[in-house]
Amino acid sequence: MTRDTIITLPNPHLRHKSRPIKIIDQTVLQLIDDMQSATLDWEDHRQHEFGVALAAVQIDRLYRIVIIRNNFEDKDDRSFITLINPKVIKAEGKPVFDQEGCLSVKDLYGLVPRYPKVRVSAIGSDGNELRIRAEGFLARVLQHEIDHTNGILFIDHIKQQDAFFHLTKKGELIKVNHEKILQSSILW
Repeated sequence: MTRDTIITLPNPHLRHKSRPIKIIDQTVLQLIDDMQSATLDWEDHRQHEFGVALAAVQIDRLYRIVIIRNNFEDKDDRSFITLINPKVIKAEGKPVFDQEGCLSVKDLYGLVPRYPKVRVSAIGSDGNELRIRAEGFLARVLQHEIDHTNGILFIDHIKQQDAFFHLTKKGELIKVNHEKILQSSILW
């Protein structure tokens, strides 16, 4: 799979809820491989961005699967952890605003409130139960990806007038007019 497999807004499928996985078979394992390939190909063609994670819905497959990069600091580490049927079982703390972007929302970033700590349950690709306690950036990524499985995008959390940013070709973020974003047919 390539970066072209990743669907972007205004594709309506991004707003659909994903179905849970009941059996981990070869089809599911192939889907996970496809997700990883698409993410890495996307990253290879984006000089200033990092392919941190992807939900299956982003390659137009409505299954509750997300992949998350094992190492956010090292682009050479191209390995992922797979979470099947992930759900936040506990969120802690007062939401913190920070920048978020998305492979399915091209060149747009925004200040999004997320809980600083979460506990997540899921199943690994080996069929074993996973329990994750996360804080900081990993907690943000988990919430972002689990939102995808529920048909929610990061832009849905943005309420402030000055919270949208555009990524320039030089890798700089510049503020974008909120009204222009809301009226854009690209997002809706």
